[in-house]
Amino acid sequence: MPLDADNSPSVVAINVSPIEYGHVLLIPQVLDCLPQRIDHKSLLLALHMAVEAANPYFRVGYNSLGAFATINHLHFQKAHSLKISTTNDGVRISKLMSYPVRGLFFEGGNSIKDLSDAVSNASVCLQNNNIPFNILISDSGKRIFLLLQCYAEKQALGEVSSELLGTQVNPAVWEMSGHMVLKRKEDYEGASEEKARSLLAEVSLSEERFKEVNTMIFEAIGCSGEEEEELEEESSISGGFIRVNCCTSVKGDVF
Repeated sequence: MPLDADNSPSVVAINVSPIEYGHVLLIPQVLDCLPQRIDHKSLLLALHMAVEAANPYFRVGYNSLGAFATINHLHFQKAHSLKISTTNDGVRISKLMSYPVRGLFFEGGNSIKDLSDAVSNASVCLQNNNIPFNILISDSGKRIFLLLQCYAEKQALGEVSSELLGTQVNPAVWEMSGHMVLKRKEDYEGASEEKARSLLAEVSLSEERFKEVNTMIFEAIGCSGEEEEELEEESSISGGFIRVNCCTSVKGDVF
């Protein structure tokens, strides 16, 4: 089939600067040169990729503009929780607890499209309000984490300590989900969970701002967000998890 503007394929591309083995890029409708903004179709594609991989250790990540996306071209990188709402389509939305970055996690739904639509609606709302975020798809597409961040804004305002700036770590989706990529030998040798938490705490929205953004998200999704139920299960993001890689140059985005 010929490739043209009306038949733009989605491709899995080689990552020239992979974090580790298997780190590739998923580029939806590559010939359309789409900007780095999520829509319902692109997120559903990423979710299908996670499902078809049929591997619980396969992760798909996304960085929005303002949340350390490396380029403005649409691409994906191949805790304990508190239930706060359920959509009419059966998607359960929970709040991450005991984790340094505030965020939501989505699961369930009557179909994979229901799950994708809930996260897409939330993402479009955040994009329209210029709120940076990162997405992690895990557990073969069964769970999606929506992580909100403000680190780039703090950098611009001069509110990040020189110690953290010195690490040259720009916390994107992998760092925020516990996979730390460190650029200096001293940081690698001295890596600890305490230091990782210190960095991620700077990334997170304040509790007050998180509540404000949640209200916007639930309005966009069409549910109240008033239901609360503490869950005993643990999510794929664990408050005690840290994995460290030392890398001098990293770009790219599907694990």
